[in-house]
Parts: sequence; structure tokens; C-alpha cells
Amino acid sequence: MVFSWREDQRLLLWLLLLAAWEAGSGQLHYSVPEEAKHGTFVGRIAQDLGLELAELVPRLFRVASKDRGDLLEVNLQNGILFVNSRIDREALCGRSVECSIHLEVIVDRPLQVFHVEVEVRDINDNPPVFPVATKNLFISESRQLGSRFSLEGASDADIGTNSLLTYSLNSSEYFTLDVKRKDEEVKSLGLVLKKLLNREDIPEHHLLITAVDGGKPELTGTTQVKITVLDVNDNAPAFERTLYKVRLSENAPNGTVVVDVNASDLDEGVNKDIVYSFHTDMSAEILSKFHLDPVNGHITVKDNIDFEETKSFEIQVEAADKGTPPMTDHCTVLVEIVDVNDNVPELVIKSLSIPVLENSAPGTVIALISVSDRDSGANGQVTCSLTPQVPFKLVSTFKNYYSLVLDSALDRETTPDYKVVVTARDGGSPSLWATASVSVEVADVNDNAPAFAQPEYTVFVKENNPPGAHIFTVSAMDADAQENALVSYSLVERRVGERSLSSFVSVHAESGKVFALQPLDHEELELLQFQVSARDSGVPSLGSNVTLQVFVLDENDNAPTLLGPQAGSTMSELVSRTVGAGHVVTKVRAVDADSGYNAWLSYELQTATGSGRLPFRVGLYTGEISTTRVLDETDAPKQRLLVLVKDHGEPVLTATATLLVSLVESGHMANAPSRALVNSAGREASLVDVNVYLIIAICAVSSLLVLTLLLYTALRCSATPTEDSCAPGKPVLVCSSAVGTWSYSQQRRQRVCSGEGPPKADLMAFSPSLTPCPVNQEKEDKLVSDIDFSVKPRQPNPDWRYSASLRAGMHSSVHLEEAGILRAGPGGPDQQWPTVSSATPEPEAGEVSPPVGAGVNSNSWTFKYGPGNPKQSGPGELPDKFIIPGSPAIISIRQEPANNQIDKSDFITFGKKEETKKKKKKKKGNKAQEKKEKGNSTTDNSDQ
Repeated sequence: MVFSWREDQRLLLWLLLLAAWEAGSGQLHYSVPEEAKHGTFVGRIAQDLGLELAELVPRLFRVASKDRGDLLEVNLQNGILFVNSRIDREALCGRSVECSIHLEVIVDRPLQVFHVEVEVRDINDNPPVFPVATKNLFISESRQLGSRFSLEGASDADIGTNSLLTYSLNSSEYFTLDVKRKDEEVKSLGLVLKKLLNREDIPEHHLLITAVDGGKPELTGTTQVKITVLDVNDNAPAFERTLYKVRLSENAPNGTVVVDVNASDLDEGVNKDIVYSFHTDMSAEILSKFHLDPVNGHITVKDNIDFEETKSFEIQVEAADKGTPPMTDHCTVLVEIVDVNDNVPELVIKSLSIPVLENSAPGTVIALISVSDRDSGANGQVTCSLTPQVPFKLVSTFKNYYSLVLDSALDRETTPDYKVVVTARDGGSPSLWATASVSVEVADVNDNAPAFAQPEYTVFVKENNPPGAHIFTVSAMDADAQENALVSYSLVERRVGERSLSSFVSVHAESGKVFALQPLDHEELELLQFQVSARDSGVPSLGSNVTLQVFVLDENDNAPTLLGPQAGSTMSELVSRTVGAGHVVTKVRAVDADSGYNAWLSYELQTATGSGRLPFRVGLYTGEISTTRVLDETDAPKQRLLVLVKDHGEPVLTATATLLVSLVESGHMANAPSRALVNSAGREASLVDVNVYLIIAICAVSSLLVLTLLLYTALRCSATPTEDSCAPGKPVLVCSSAVGTWSYSQQRRQRVCSGEGPPKADLMAFSPSLTPCPVNQEKEDKLVSDIDFSVKPRQPNPDWRYSASLRAGMHSSVHLEEAGILRAGPGGPDQQWPTVSSATPEPEAGEVSPPVGAGVNSNSWTFKYGPGNPKQSGPGELPDKFIIPGSPAIISIRQEPANNQIDKSDFITFGKKEETKKKKKKKKGNKAQEKKEKGNSTTDNSDQ
């Protein structure tokens, strides 16, 4: 008990000493917590200073502070020191351990100064704060266990216990938190590796560090730590497979991907980058044929791959990363080459036996052929074949060996040589083939005779040709070759009349040119027919003949010849002065040895100068001399008439006849009846005899012609025409009667082919006063179908006649006289006249012309009615003009009026178409004279 009292006494003594010291020093000490509210009590400063409350104001009590005078204030009413505004210790003193506010209290009367210190106590108002919210660390995966990685710790603005921090780490199997302390202060913070890192397993680690201070209540702060594991080249590249097996077709194009080798590395960055390459011990062949991409591992083809050279390739591939040191791995690529049908078969032709005679027997060996193919299997199996339609075949003699042999007969003229194509085809898919051509030449054998293009030729030659003139060229072709085709020509000798053929013509042995050795005369020889032989030079020699028909064309080389007593003398006639106009005094008769237009005669009356107008005229084509008017006393008793007879040839040839006409009174005519009657009777008798013979001749010729046509038609119908022969024309019906048939026949019935088309064999005949010929309906329809009805048909005139001049124009073809009359009676058939285009271009009057000119074998009758004569003839009328086919003559027909009392016949005369044109133009210019001539003589009308 005594000990405790003494202790209390000692403590009280110390307190009294302290108070005395403080009083002696004049300084007060208070404390206040930071963040205290406004008005918070600090201390009773007036009382503690020993001042009365009443004297605070009078003595001017005031508190002053150097820099923080507004933080604390004194209430003068009660003398209490209180908090005036917010006090932040960290702002006043920072991290200083001691923090206080110094106040000076000043009072007057007397002036005293007191020092007051107010301590600001710290409270836990600041949490720990890390420098960064997230901390990034980069740690290599190769760091050893126990490695420490320093971190910057958190800071706390408080002091003392409030600033004492403790750290914690979230759960982690790789790291632990290491805190080093010294003198109870934190010096460093770090992470310690407690498990080896593996970037390939966990490339990143995320940690959370928490700091807790020692205040009450505790405040915390956190920071994120992101740890990135840095790679270390600790993994070698690894291929997906150690062995790659691929199949590659041969002839794969360059750039074809064979295989993609792929290796992977668990590292990253450059340690993961892999470079591919061939192994260093690879052969040069592999390196030349394949390319390996070092980046992506593509193995591609860069050269031709040929199965026939190498059937497989073994390629060693290496993969290395770019780490330090680099790590590698290896694999094997086995490339099997697949055969492709890329080799065509090869053909080799040996032992050719050419040329081959065209008479060689089948089975003759021509050539030996061998085939081969470098491919294998079905691609190397080869079959051979020939082009179709050749007279050869292949015979297999041994494996891949064939013989080309003759299979059928040869004909060099049909095929002189053969290009035999041998095709070798393999069994690949698609198959390949190769061809080889064998040219087989066929040697000629003389088995063909020379052949002419036509069996006969028709040649037209003008008469009076110069000796040695070239008239034609024959040409024969021999299908053989070389000497067998060398043709020579010669005449087939025969007699022409009393002379040999070689005296007329000759043929050149090599060229085949035919020459006329002497001038030919149409009047003596109209047709020269002979054969030319062509023979080759083969052994034995072969030959053939061709027929030449040489028609001698007429030229105007014969002048007209007067007939009867007029020839070479003066003819005398007595004419009564009482005769009327149109009285026929006599007739001048003349003929021309020529034919056609050259024999077409016309008559003109020559008048003497100053004789005045004669009362006589001569028929232009009849030669009849008739009066033009009634004779009167002024006419001279002796009239000398000169008649000019001329042909229509070029140049024109003429003859003259002199007629002495005596004008006598009618009484004097009786004095000489006997002589006139005798002469007249003689002439009439001779005319009758001539007409009888003429009619008999016409009937005979017509019958023979009809029979010939029937036989010819039957032969043509029974035989099929060929291209080498001339096609026949259409047969035309010919009618005859007991009175006689008027028809036209060529001077000689010859078959003439022009080469441009079939010969014309049309013939028209007119039968007088007969009923229609019996024709069945089919023949009549066929006959009508052969007729051109492009123009309205005209019917024949029931009455028309011909004159003796027809005999001269026909030149012995048809002989007619005035007494011979061809008439279609009222009961006769209505003849339908065919109309075709005329060869003459004039549009006037009915014009008739043959399809071709004189000298051409044409027998058709054609008629044309132009716009100049639009009037269509009535039934029973004939056309005004027509032309006899095959003859250059134009027949003009004009009928007499019904009331004409002159007992003379209408005349048929011959004329040129050109002369008809001139006459038409002349008639247009002198119509009045023509009308007068028509009135004076009806006989002249028949000449128009």
C-alpha cells in the first residue's frame, strides 16, 4: 500500500512540474483529429491562459496564424477554441510524423502574447494506392525456379499504423508474393517463380495483388499483373506424317502440285517459322524435276515427268525453324508415276515393191510394216488398219509385223496411184494413233484404145477453099500412159466417086489436123464423109475410128441461067392492043446452080433512057411479064424489054433476057394462030408431063421419109440415149393422101450433131383436101403439148399455090409446077399453127424464120406475128410468110381475091429475111405504088 501511494505522489509531482513549466513558458498544447467537422471543440483557451471571459473583448483578444488562421477560431463569449474549417493532415504535413498548427494569441492592456500549438491527429482516411492499375511483365519460359521479379508496392498517404500495409496474391501455381521488410517498413515487393513456365501450355498469366493498411477500418488497394511468357526455341518442327505416298500422272504440266508437306512448331515468332528444303543428299534428277516451296511446303513439277524413264521418285524433305539454334525434322515423299497414253505408235515401212503392174494378181506383197509403242499395258497394245476402199489389205505375219498385199485387181486408168494410209492405234483411253502413207504407183499396161470425144463430128466448110486449108482437128485420148498413150492419126482410105479419099483430104499423124488438099465445090460434092483412125504406140497396138461429115457450104459462085428458048437469044411475043391491065404476056424462067439465098432469084425490067413509062412490068420473083395498063395507040408497036435476073448472093450475080414484044391489032392475031397454038400446046404438054412426074416424085419421097421417120422413132424409143450420142428430136406426125403430100426433105438425109444440143428432126407436112389423120387421144395430147401456144394460133388458108421458082429455091429437093395445087378444102382439118420467137427482130407483119441460119440442120417451121400485123387470121387462113427448115429460103404466099377472074395460080417464091426487111421499109416509103401494083397483077401479090 505504501508503495502505491508513493508512486501516485511522484506522478502528481511530475504533473505539477510540467504545468509550472508550461505556465512559465506561456505555450498551450491542444490536439484535434483531422477531418473534424466545423465547430468541433478543441479547448478552453481563455481559461487555460488564465484570462477572464469578461476581459476578452476589452483587451482585444485575438488569434493569429502565419498561414492557416482560418482553420481554428475562438468564441469570445465562452473562450472556447473550435474548428472553423476542414483540416486535412495529409495536405498540411504530407507524410510527416508530427503535424501541428501554430497559433499566436494576443491581448492588450497589457500587451501579452501567448503561443498555442494544436496537433492534428491522423485518421485512416486514405487507402493504399499502387502506381499503376495493371502491371505488364515479360518473362522467358526458360527462367529458372526461384527467380524473383520485382514490383513496385502500394503507397498510403496516412501515417503510423494507418500506413502499415500488408500484401496478398490471388491463387497461382506458378508465382508467389515476396515482401521484404526492414525496421517495420516495406522496402520491396516481388514475385517469385515457383513452377517452370511453358509458353506452349499457358502463354499468359494474370495475377491480382491486394494491399491492406493497418487503420481502423482497414482500407485496401489492388493492382493487376499481366505476365507474358516469352517463347524459347525449345520445340523442333514436326511433320504430320513421316511418309507421304502420292500418285502422279506422267506428263503433268509444270506447276502441278504433287503434294503439300506440312510441319508444325509449338514455338512462336521466329522460332515457329519453318523453312522446307530437300535433303542435301537428293539426286540431281529429283532436283531437276521437282520444286519445293521453302515457305508453304508445296512440291510442284518443274520438268517433264516421263513414266518410260522413271516409274517412281523417293524425295527426302527437311523442315527447319528459324530459332537459335535451329531445330529440324525430316519426312519421306514417295511419288509413284502413273502411265499415261502419251506415246503414239511407231510405224516403220520396209521393203516397198513399187510400181505395181495393173495386171498383178491379188495376194502380191507390196510392203512390210512393223509397229511399236513405248507405253505399257493396254496403252502399248497396237492394232493396224487401212484406209477404206483401197484394193489392198494388211496380213499379220508376226507380233507387231504386217504385210501389205494386193486384195483386188488394179486399173491404172481409173486410179493411177494409191495413197495407202496405214493407221496404228493403241488401246489407251483416249487412244492414240499414228499413220504412215504408202504411195503405190500402178504401172501401165496397154489395155485401152484411143477414144474420141464423139463417135462422129460434123464440119462445115465453105466451097472454093484454098488448097491445104485446115478444116478440122480430131483429137483422141488414150487413158494409158507414156508410149501406150502416144496416139497417131491416119485416114481410113475409101473411094469418093472415082477418086480416092486421100486426094480430097489428109490428116496430120501427130496433131490430128485435117486439111483439104483441093478446093471443094458445093455443086459437085455437098457432103464428104470419111473416117479417121487413131492408134497408140503400145504393144500390141490398139486403135479406134471416128467419122467426119464435112458439109460443103455454098457460096455465090454461079450466075443465074435462063431456061428454055430465052437462053442466049431474043424471045418474041405478040400482044393484042385490046388486052387489059394485068394480062400475062410471057414468063422468063431462070435457075441458079447455087442453093439457098444464093439461088433466090429476082427479076427486074430494065428501061431504056428516054423511052418513057413502059406498059409492061415483070413479077419480082415470078418472072412473069404482064401489062400494067390498057394498051393504046400511043404505044410503040415494037417494045424491046430487057429483063435482069439476079440472085441474092454476095456479090450479086446477074443474067439478062431480051424480049421483043410486038403490039398488033386483034385482027392480026388470027393470022398466026397456028404457030402460037402449036407452041402453046407443046408447052402445056411438057408442063403436064413435068407435073405428073413431080407429083409421083413427091409422093415417093414423102412415103420414104415417113417410113424412115417411123423406123428412126422406133429405134430411138427402144434405145436409151447416151451422153456421147446426139439426142433425137421429137417425132412429128406426117399425113399423106392419094392426091399427094407436100413436104420438105433435106437434100440428103444426114444426121448432124452440133455438140450444143440434140439435132432437130421436126417436120411439118400439109395434105390437101383430106380428113384429119387418125390420131388417138394420147398421141394428140402429146402432139399438142409439143406446140408452143404463146401466140394465138392461125389456121391455114384453104387455097394456096406454088410456082416453078420453088424448084430453083429448093435445088432439087422439091419439084413443083403451077399445075400442082396443095389445098386444104372446106372439109379439111383446122391446122393449129405453132408459134415461136422469130430470129428476125422486126415487129412488122407475120414473119417466119428457122431457129438457125442457112446450112444448119434445122427442120422446124416457125411463125411470128408482130404488132405490125395485129389482125389474126380467120379459120382456114395461112400465115403470110414462112421458111422451109434447113433452107435459107423464105416462102411468101398470097391468095387471090375470090372475084379475081384471072386464071393464074398463086405463087410460092423464096426470099431472104433481110430482103423482106428491105421490102417492108420500101413499101412504107412508097405505099401508093404498091397499091397500084396489087391492082394490076395478082400474081405479084404472091411474091410478097
